[in-house]
Amino acid sequence: MTSIGGAEMVDWNLAVATATRLVRPGPEVSREEARAVVAELRRHAKASEEHVRAFTRMIPEGHEPEDTPVLVVDRAGWIRANVAGFRELLKPLLEKMQERRSGSPGGAVLGAVGGKVTGVELGMLLSFLASRVLGQYETFAPATRELPAGENGGGRLLLVAPNIVHVERELDVAPHDFRLWVSLHEETHRTQFTAVPWLRDHLQGEIQSFLGATDMDPMTVLERLREAAQALTGARPEGEEDEGGRSLVELVQTPEQREILGRLTAVMSLLEGHADYVMDGVGPQVVPSVAEIREKFQQRRAKGASRLDQALRRLLGLDAKLRQYRDGERFVRAVVEEVGMAGFNRVWTSPNTLPTKAEIAKPADWVARVHRKAE
Repeated sequence: MTSIGGAEMVDWNLAVATATRLVRPGPEVSREEARAVVAELRRHAKASEEHVRAFTRMIPEGHEPEDTPVLVVDRAGWIRANVAGFRELLKPLLEKMQERRSGSPGGAVLGAVGGKVTGVELGMLLSFLASRVLGQYETFAPATRELPAGENGGGRLLLVAPNIVHVERELDVAPHDFRLWVSLHEETHRTQFTAVPWLRDHLQGEIQSFLGATDMDPMTVLERLREAAQALTGARPEGEEDEGGRSLVELVQTPEQREILGRLTAVMSLLEGHADYVMDGVGPQVVPSVAEIREKFQQRRAKGASRLDQALRRLLGLDAKLRQYRDGERFVRAVVEEVGMAGFNRVWTSPNTLPTKAEIAKPADWVARVHRKAE
């Protein structure tokens, strides 16, 4: 990435160091138990492949998806993987911002200080998220020895072992069942990206278009990060903790970005809702206590946590992510009931067959557009 006076807009190494220093420790487990958890998660991930592909029918007959690794990581490993992904995704935006900074008054001062300030504040936000994520299909970070990827440019499946153990203990559910249940959800995401070759590039293109339409000066972006970091530490004045309930994404929108965000919201709702639908569809066959797990997990989602936690969730847009699970799952369920799984799978034909944000709310409109138009 280009730099001005040797200073980057974000000190990525400092972001990793800050996040790993601040992240909460995971649950207490013995070394033997930790090894057993890792081994079991790997087995569940492998078993989930067959379950998910049989249920979704997303693998064309006679073809196999590219192989993508399963990485069972701790919270620090999740942080490093996501910093690598953010660094790749944000590169065009940060280069654009650096060009603007170099010609602005005070640009040299911002170059000397801003990268470290932003690195610290990004690290604070990642430390918050690192204790909450159970799993993730990471597709954007370049392949490295520590973060291997598929041979043809695919990503990798991350399962965050300490978080899975923490939640299964908190919910007081059967560990074997819960670990398989989580693996089914995350394996669905890996199947989505490996069975639909154009999906990764499409999603990356939409994100790059969104970032490219950003019309903000560097100081404003730093201030938005500072607001989120202050919400995390409780340092913001009373009554200002959630910026009126708007998320960081909403705060940086231009009219062009609002259109792109609508498309991104629709595709993320589809991906998350599809994963939830598959997880619940396969679950009764292979997870004996799936009904108990789902009920307790939904209660945990709905209950949330402290006022500070809820404020930060709104600021980071996590509440919107929860709506994506719910709205997307309803869309998938309604379409499958109307046209069957094969009919639903037309959604993966091309970017043009993806549902719009309005169609996520009205599945019959998607069926009418994609199926009746084709007929």
